[in-house]
Amino acid sequence: MNMTRAALIDGYGPPQALRIGRVPLPEPGHGEVQVRVHAAGINAIDWLTRAGRGVSVSSFPAVLGWDISGAVTRTGAGVTTLKAGDQVFGMPRFPGLAGGYADHVTAPADSLAVKPGDVTHHSAAGTPMAALTAWQALFDLGGLSPGQRVLVQGAAGGVGHIAVQLAARAGAEVIGAASLGNHAFVEGLGAHEVVDHSASPVRDVDVVIDPRGGEEALRLLDVLSPGGILVTLKGSDARLAQAARARGLRVGFVYVAPNGASLANLAALMAEGHLRIAVEKTFPLEEAAAAHVIGETGHVRGRLVLDAT
Repeated sequence: MNMTRAALIDGYGPPQALRIGRVPLPEPGHGEVQVRVHAAGINAIDWLTRAGRGVSVSSFPAVLGWDISGAVTRTGAGVTTLKAGDQVFGMPRFPGLAGGYADHVTAPADSLAVKPGDVTHHSAAGTPMAALTAWQALFDLGGLSPGQRVLVQGAAGGVGHIAVQLAARAGAEVIGAASLGNHAFVEGLGAHEVVDHSASPVRDVDVVIDPRGGEEALRLLDVLSPGGILVTLKGSDARLAQAARARGLRVGFVYVAPNGASLANLAALMAEGHLRIAVEKTFPLEEAAAAHVIGETGHVRGRLVLDAT
């Protein structure tokens, strides 16, 4: 049996539960392609799943990771949009396991997009989940339109730094909330105003993007204009929804899913220089545990990426 290298877990546990091993080489089924992974992005759901608080894992050993960038090596039956050699990126199978922390994965062809030639695999691997989340939060749920005011909490983070760029590109007035050391970075992304992340001095905001949920999300209702919407990345919260309704406000909950067509739109923005993905640090696949340690601190500017070359 052909095998491929992967960073895997034998059960739920701390970052040190991640180890390098060999798993069967995945073969593409109907409508799928096999991808030689060059880089894999790291998301909060990765370490939550590793710790047993994220996506359910039905059997071990298991390979984590969803965001990938690489080259198509084989195509399954029925695939007409991609061919061997194409450079692609995407977030396949979420919320099912995708096995992105590996040298090879298979993915439904329609969950991938062609990577722009001048975008590195590291940047592309840091794009899918964060960018699709930002897009859904701002436009599908938030209904953001030109001239509206949007507050992006965690504006220097993975989703936040993308949301700032997309909102500014859409003609909104963007307020980014970030720690003092990240103010210049957020300004450089196109924010019209940057405030300290621990304060809420702004008012009359039409859309708020909240990455944390809980008590902070409840507090952020105070900054909304009548009829405004708070979009949280943390999933359904009955208490938040009730509090918003009582004040004539709205709330939206992001549930990101693979979307090759939306990724293609984002790829076009990247190719045109209108969207850049900040990668704070890249780790070799063998150091996936160290990457999780850093990610869990919650103080990452942009994205963390594993190099699988």
